[in-house]
Amino acid sequence: MGIYKLKVATGTDLCAGSCAQVSIVLVGVQGESAKHQLPNKWNNFRPGAVTDFDVNIEKDLGELLLVRLFTEPYKNFKMDAWYCQYVDVTCPNGQLYQFPFYRWMPGLFTVEIPEGKGIILSEKTHPIIQQQRKVELEKERETHKWKCYADGAPHCMDVEKVTDLPPDDQYSFLKQSSFNYTLTSTGYEMKLEGFTTNQNSWSDLEDIKLVSCLRKSDYSDVVAAIWKEDPFFGSQYLNGVNPRQIKKCFKIPDNFPVSDDMVAASLGTSTNLHKELENGNIFLADYKILQGIPANKSINGKQQYIAVPMCLLWKNPQDQLVPIAIQLIQTPGENTPIFLPNDSESDWLLAKIWVRNSEFQVHEIDTHLLRTHLFAEVFNIATTRQLPMGHPVYKLIIPHLRFTLEINVIARSQLINPGGLFDQAVAIGNGGIAILLKRAMDGVTYSSLCLPDDIQTRGVESIPNYLYRDDGMKIWLAVESFVSNIIQYYYESDAVVSADPELQAWVAEIFKEGFLSYKSSGMPSSLETKSALIKFLTMVIFTCSAQHAAVNSGQFDFYSWMPNGPTSMKSPPPTAKGVSTPQSILDALPEVNTTTTGMTTVWLLSNEPKDRRRLGDYPDVHFTEEVPQKFIKDFQNKVAEISQLINDRNTGLRLAYSYLDPKVIENSVSA
Repeated sequence: MGIYKLKVATGTDLCAGSCAQVSIVLVGVQGESAKHQLPNKWNNFRPGAVTDFDVNIEKDLGELLLVRLFTEPYKNFKMDAWYCQYVDVTCPNGQLYQFPFYRWMPGLFTVEIPEGKGIILSEKTHPIIQQQRKVELEKERETHKWKCYADGAPHCMDVEKVTDLPPDDQYSFLKQSSFNYTLTSTGYEMKLEGFTTNQNSWSDLEDIKLVSCLRKSDYSDVVAAIWKEDPFFGSQYLNGVNPRQIKKCFKIPDNFPVSDDMVAASLGTSTNLHKELENGNIFLADYKILQGIPANKSINGKQQYIAVPMCLLWKNPQDQLVPIAIQLIQTPGENTPIFLPNDSESDWLLAKIWVRNSEFQVHEIDTHLLRTHLFAEVFNIATTRQLPMGHPVYKLIIPHLRFTLEINVIARSQLINPGGLFDQAVAIGNGGIAILLKRAMDGVTYSSLCLPDDIQTRGVESIPNYLYRDDGMKIWLAVESFVSNIIQYYYESDAVVSADPELQAWVAEIFKEGFLSYKSSGMPSSLETKSALIKFLTMVIFTCSAQHAAVNSGQFDFYSWMPNGPTSMKSPPPTAKGVSTPQSILDALPEVNTTTTGMTTVWLLSNEPKDRRRLGDYPDVHFTEEVPQKFIKDFQNKVAEISQLINDRNTGLRLAYSYLDPKVIENSVSA
């Protein structure tokens, strides 16, 4: 009995406030209070408000389990949505209970918010909490349903447009405004210069700078200056936007008949191909996944072309990774030349351009879209459907799922849809995306999503100057340590993990809907131990944050100079040596408007809107206990230390590798 002191926090977004009538019921182990209307003064629920209320309750409720919030019309005011961050309740005896929410209450709405301590469901869980979790998940499963986007691809959210998404999955007002401004301003600049309607081929490579100069990044000009250099070409496999394409080569593939004589000029007289293979200095980038993918026919009404190259690279004595042989078709023969660095300048340059074009296709659909965005969407939907807000795993990963659904719906409706940006500018176009996604899924394994395993599988543990590996491993280990601390705190034993029904339903749904129950993927369908859970959660967080940053943030740096990553090619790959000329290179490259669309696209993809949250930045306080909050602080200190190491290392580098600097890594794929 007595006065219960409430603190109610409204979100800071411009639209977070409300004129609605807010009421509350407190529910404890000894009963629940009457429904109390909270005074509706003009500033009580304005954006950013943290308002105190006193509620006189006539009976002792005991330990508080949850609060029930209501939003209802106030007088004759129009009903609007309210974003509630949290409710804190101090009991008459001084005991503080925290109820974190961080969600929208749209219109006429009722919700039960459990007390903030993370709880793993068991027979000992209070029946009121058991019922709250059951009702919460039933509601979420009504609003978050699966659908098949493309045969063989991960399933996705069953909505067609952003406005169909539940409010909690939509951008904030600030982020939406920023995104729209970036989109419209970039297009307007290009329109003003007349580039978007110009279907002519480029008459000179230097003229491409007329487009690239309209938007710049820290490194776009550097890339434009050095793009022809072989060491730079090779370095992009290590520190570019697709740093997981190469693998160590122990034997030259039968369909890539490179001989010692062919590469002798590159290797020099002191070694040969056989020795370099034995010494572990030969690497392969193979794009066989593109074999038979239909090429786009809708770019300016012209047939586009796709190569299926293989590129052999050598780690030379200067610790540079350089290309030494390129074959543009998977089938060897008289009309399938192997291009070499000592061929004519035009032959060798055009061969490298074709490889970079293939790199663009594989990077965007496999490495970027599938392995970060689409899997993040699977994690998001499964989490919403299977893990209630009171579950510690929900609290751990929800910051890394922020705005995932909106950015992915935008991608499906504007980027990879029929007539979208890919149809307008990319070689595979909309018609090839589904086929490539299905093939890419066939190659997805659990180990390939776990950085330490992937590094080992590809045999790139010791290749020098692999900054993606070095920085990524620091972050992986930091995330793993943080996850381990949280899991060890909440799960007393392996038996508790295996007996957690909500956790097991979550993992099973990810396996079914995201990995289509493919046992060959190695993706677990259940988790029986704490160590298995720690690894799985580390993979989830790393995929949504660091891995996405590694393959997304540098796109404009490397692709804004179009010849270094042409989105499409409008002439077929050469079938003979000695026929390429500077003019034939220009004839093969995309036209002015296609170049412009491609550059605009990578600008949008790699320049995230405002309302950003960096790795380890958790302003929404889902964990209310002191110990997990200490673990968060430890994690923040560790990523700050990693950031300092990366910045110190980058000093003096011609092309600094900053994509895995925690200060620029977004918590989620929402960039």
